[in-house]
Amino acid sequence: MSTELLASLAAGVLALLVGTFLTRRVMNQDEGNETMAGIAKAIQEGSMAFLKREYTYLAIFVAVVTVVVGALVGPKTAISYVLGAVISGATGYLGMTVATRANVRTAAAAIKGLNPALQVAFSSGAVMGLSVVGLGLLGVGLLYVTYTTLYDTASAPEIMKWVAGFSFGASSIALFARVGGGIYTKAADVGADLVGKVEQGIPEDDPRNPATIADNVGDNVGDVAGMGADLFESYVGSIIAAMAIAAVAFNVESFNSAYMILPLTIAGAGILCSIIGIFLVRSKEDASFGNLLWSIRRGIFAAAILVAIATYGIVNILNFPAGVGMDLFFAVATGLVGGVIIGLVTEYYTSYEYGPTKSVAGSSETGPATVIISGFAIAMQSTVVPVLVVSAAIWIAYSLAGFYGVAISAVGMLSTLGVTLATDAYGPVADNAGGIAEQSQLDPEVRERTDALDSLGNTTAATGKGFAIGSAALTSLALMAAYAQAVELTSINLLDHTTVVGLFIGAMLPFLFSAFTMSAVGRAAYAMVTEVRRQFREIPGIMDGTGEPEYARCVDISTRGALKEMVVPGILAVAAPLLVGVILGKEALGGLLIGSIAAGFMLAVTMANAGGAWDNAKKYIESGNLDGKGSDAHEATVVGDTVGDPFKDTSGPSLNILLKLMSIVALVFAPIFIG
Repeated sequence: MSTELLASLAAGVLALLVGTFLTRRVMNQDEGNETMAGIAKAIQEGSMAFLKREYTYLAIFVAVVTVVVGALVGPKTAISYVLGAVISGATGYLGMTVATRANVRTAAAAIKGLNPALQVAFSSGAVMGLSVVGLGLLGVGLLYVTYTTLYDTASAPEIMKWVAGFSFGASSIALFARVGGGIYTKAADVGADLVGKVEQGIPEDDPRNPATIADNVGDNVGDVAGMGADLFESYVGSIIAAMAIAAVAFNVESFNSAYMILPLTIAGAGILCSIIGIFLVRSKEDASFGNLLWSIRRGIFAAAILVAIATYGIVNILNFPAGVGMDLFFAVATGLVGGVIIGLVTEYYTSYEYGPTKSVAGSSETGPATVIISGFAIAMQSTVVPVLVVSAAIWIAYSLAGFYGVAISAVGMLSTLGVTLATDAYGPVADNAGGIAEQSQLDPEVRERTDALDSLGNTTAATGKGFAIGSAALTSLALMAAYAQAVELTSINLLDHTTVVGLFIGAMLPFLFSAFTMSAVGRAAYAMVTEVRRQFREIPGIMDGTGEPEYARCVDISTRGALKEMVVPGILAVAAPLLVGVILGKEALGGLLIGSIAAGFMLAVTMANAGGAWDNAKKYIESGNLDGKGSDAHEATVVGDTVGDPFKDTSGPSLNILLKLMSIVALVFAPIFIG
């Protein structure tokens, strides 16, 4: 084992050690009074009950797919698949375990001040981020080391064919975690908003709202476990794609080749830089929204700059041919810069600090219809810069080092994931903390502090979704290139009728997938709305505080709805590329992947940014603008936010995984398409 590879694995271990330290720091914080602890316990139990039932369903799916992979591709790939699925599930479990305990501690810390609350919430998000990168790097690295040690006579392309199963396993869990969690959280959110806010005129976090606990649970299963699984898959997928391309493109003869080791060493350096970035995040007690945002940015920008410096050192240490090392450095820098730009552009289109979201809020004065129209128009416009940035990144990286450069660019974009994911995963914790403060009837100043963190969390979550979409596009393209190499597809003829058919099918799939997930949210939300209305109608004393809502029934409805509805989209993502590849051939499957990446990328950006703009337009009015809460303008933006919820938290984010999963399915099952 080379020194560089050993150092990379050590970085993965360090990530887990720091994650353990942050977990202990969070758990040592005060959890408030008895009422707060009781509410937090209900959220914990609901979240873990959902995760347990979801993983029971997924165990059956994983078992079936393992048999199929073992029979069609081989047992070594099947073993990798199982490991990828198990480790992906473990990251979700670890992240959500900490998040559901950090929420009440964040609320209690907010009694003391803004910075203590930020430190607790952000530390819990950092546990999720470090778990993802630590387990991801160790999983890929140790699997590679194990196979190259046990089968040292095998070729590098053959080894990477086996390792690719790890990414397939991660993708499988990610899709169901994203879809299932997204359906759960939006069904609960819609019930809490439509019946609680609009019909009854009470806040969604009011203890009289029967859907409030289900809504708080949904924040965790959708935005912590779901997002973590999504980016875990991107992270390992980008590393594996780069190594798989290197194995073929550079005729690798040594398993310690610089081309094979580079993705792992960049990921390892990224972990060290992310840890530094995490500890740079802090704020002053009287911090404004802008100051809070810059406290988060400080950590992200510092990590990105440090990764660029570290990469420069790495490419000079590894033995690349003259000039190649600097080309790869610039490819990594392209990914880093592209990721930052996409994040900032997403923030511009979704934060109420800027014109686009303010214009959506302004349109609320003429009703919900104009809110929908203006929000959707801005979201479609917001696709321009991300598409140009990703296109430029692809063009520059390919010019420097072919598709290996594109894959390395994706590795660079995701190298700071430890801190980037922390800025996203902390948001649901702050949101839950605000709910606990509301339900526990804490001092209004406490809720103001948690609301400040929640508003920041909405912005960083929208930025995180943009980052996830951009990285998904690059990772999917890299995996597609690895597939093309595996099936010896040097070009795709767009004048061939089967290729055109595949391209059209691929472009259609993101829309069909989104239709399934949107409809699933609609059906689950209908059941939730019906139940919440029933409770207000049949349980006496809810509105005057003398009656106790049946929170558990709402939690159960969201759980059953999500688990039932996630099956069809999951099967579609796996079956579509297999059927096209088997029936129409490897060229048609290549066309399908191109069509799905192009259409899915733009649809995902549109849906995520529309939802983010509608959500923050509502927050803008709730902060006292345009007559504030309870006004007609506020009600109009609540409707817009309700429409946007499944856009930004279910269908949009799930498209990232659809693109990556179809690409990795094509790569893993490449042997059966060659014939």
